[in-house]
Amino acid sequence: MSEAVLERRSIRHFLARPVERKLVEELLTLAARAPSGGNLQPWRVDVLAGTALEELKARVRDSFAANPAGEGTEFPVYPPDLAEPWRGRRFRVGEQLYESIGIAREDRPSRLRQFARNYDLFGAPVGLFFSIERDFGPPQWAHLGMYMQSLMLLAVERGLGTCAQEAWAGVHRTVSDQLRLPESLMLYCGMALGWPDPDHAINQWRSEREPVETFASFSGF
Repeated sequence: MSEAVLERRSIRHFLARPVERKLVEELLTLAARAPSGGNLQPWRVDVLAGTALEELKARVRDSFAANPAGEGTEFPVYPPDLAEPWRGRRFRVGEQLYESIGIAREDRPSRLRQFARNYDLFGAPVGLFFSIERDFGPPQWAHLGMYMQSLMLLAVERGLGTCAQEAWAGVHRTVSDQLRLPESLMLYCGMALGWPDPDHAINQWRSEREPVETFASFSGF
């Protein structure tokens, strides 16, 4: 488990190798043992591959062609006026990402092209899309996150890689329509799933983590 936690990272370049449905079903089933208050199991997952995934990608491309600004999100991905130290952490991780593939900060077109790869799932053969009932509150959102984390760690155990992508919330109308989600469900994010390309530079850097004394306090020891 420690190895899986340390090895998990956001993979942004995948090999052109399919993932069998049986393996995906196994991961989704095992991840459902994640903690769930009241055993609500508040997660819904739509899994796309092959033609179904290509159709969604095509619709998203058409959506951006008609509206380059996107559709907006139904929830703020980040708080407005993000304060320090969180603002600095977000800035730094973006710098590290683009530095890893040689894109300069002032090269806005290249940055936008890289960001647009979110909507190709970075070449992953499987896309997972997570949604939750609109009536549910922060506890159920937390449990959805626990489910997703369990899934990502199980993927590492199998040699697979993932990238959780809140960017998909920016095209929630197109995705919800393509997936035929009922109105009661809100799309949270997408997730790329596939076999990582270990040689690609974008997969070789690691985001920083703060030391424990910056976020934890101890007493009574």
